[in-house]
Amino acid sequence: QVQLVESGGGLVQTGGSLRLSCVASGLTFSTYAVGWLRQAPGREREVVAAIEWSGGSAYYAEGVKDRFTISRDNAKNTAVLQMNSLKPEDTAIYYCATTLLTGRRALMRHDSFKYWGQGTQVTVSS
Repeated sequence: QVQLVESGGGLVQTGGSLRLSCVASGLTFSTYAVGWLRQAPGREREVVAAIEWSGGSAYYAEGVKDRFTISRDNAKNTAVLQMNSLKPEDTAIYYCATTLLTGRRALMRHDSFKYWGQGTQVTVSS
């Protein structure tokens, strides 16, 4: 049974930072690309960052490119999203998800991901 468990969400002021973690089990984590996706009320789910199975390449949505950093540790079955300079528009539920697909085009599509965590709420106050 595949499980992805996110943690690290919370309430933060504009300009603050949060570090989201995702721990995976029940799959060969090192063979899966990982994405962090978010969904705000009334908006479509979007990929904010993704990283290839090897960790060799990472991709970011335009609005977070200089503020968020995705990383992974295959030995610990863990992926991390470091979020800095947070803005109110970053408020959303953030999900960790995995896929066997590769390449930027696939990994920046929310429908490319097979396994999903339960999500963690991030709220940025103005």
